[in-house]
Amino acid sequence: MTKYGRIVASASYTPAQIVTNDDLAKKMDTSDEWIYSRTGIKQRHIVRDENTSDLCIQVAQKLLHEVTLEANQLDFIIVATMSPDFQTPSVASMVQGAIGATNAFAFDMSVACSGFVYGLSIADKLIQGGATYGLVIGGEVLSKMVDWQDRSTAVLFGDGAGGVVLKASEQQMILIDDLHSDGTRFDALTSGCVAVENQEKEAKTLSPLQMNGRAIFDFATREVMASTREMLGDQLADVDYFLLHQANSRILDIFARKLKVPRERFLQNMQNYGNTSAATIPLLLDEAIQAGTITLGSRQKIVMTGFGGGLTWGNLLLEV
Repeated sequence: MTKYGRIVASASYTPAQIVTNDDLAKKMDTSDEWIYSRTGIKQRHIVRDENTSDLCIQVAQKLLHEVTLEANQLDFIIVATMSPDFQTPSVASMVQGAIGATNAFAFDMSVACSGFVYGLSIADKLIQGGATYGLVIGGEVLSKMVDWQDRSTAVLFGDGAGGVVLKASEQQMILIDDLHSDGTRFDALTSGCVAVENQEKEAKTLSPLQMNGRAIFDFATREVMASTREMLGDQLADVDYFLLHQANSRILDIFARKLKVPRERFLQNMQNYGNTSAATIPLLLDEAIQAGTITLGSRQKIVMTGFGGGLTWGNLLLEV
């Protein structure tokens, strides 16, 4: 009998340091009103001396504690991140070593803000292939990648991590998965460029995150929204909650209006964390579970939608 991956626990971790919009206004030409009215963001958590691996290790340890699971029972660890400690080794390998998951294989996924959605989809297939337990974690320290003099990006991003434990079950959780990429628009969001223009020129130094905000906004509210609607079809009315990538509150407003779904079904926490890329959806999921809004085992239907650099995007319809 086929087994499927089911979420049995969630956890999250954010750095202690909080940087408010007013704090940013002291360092650059901006204001709380300017940032909040355009993005819905009020504050973000920023690391002092931690790396992505540190945040993800905290989440992994919390997850094992939540389900009283021994690390050596894990079959795999997937970390979604665009801000790894190193190009190699992977953050997932560092997590595996830190928690002593001696029987787990581990790898990172670099699909920016779509990472957690991609990771869950792949994890489900790994369990269908015979795995029993796995971790899927999204973690970022984007504060180390932005140019803090660039108002168009610095005000948007924050640091954090969140994740889940998946366990093999006869009950299917992911009812539909719908993943996409369009590499022809790769330059809409880039970071850490080391490309060379030709063999005679030296490699460029690592560059800060650069984003065409208007292009990403239009992409999300048109193509991503259309793919969400197409995936759901006549199941749209059955969805209890939508967990979208937390990039901008206006995007959530537009999704709700175009899909003709009450806005309160679109959960939101970007006001407290900003855009944490691959971490936004697991952070949001863990908060909703802790608050009792989403209850594991209740068979609520939720949609997870990620979109970002690549360009990549993906939707999952889950029955939790």
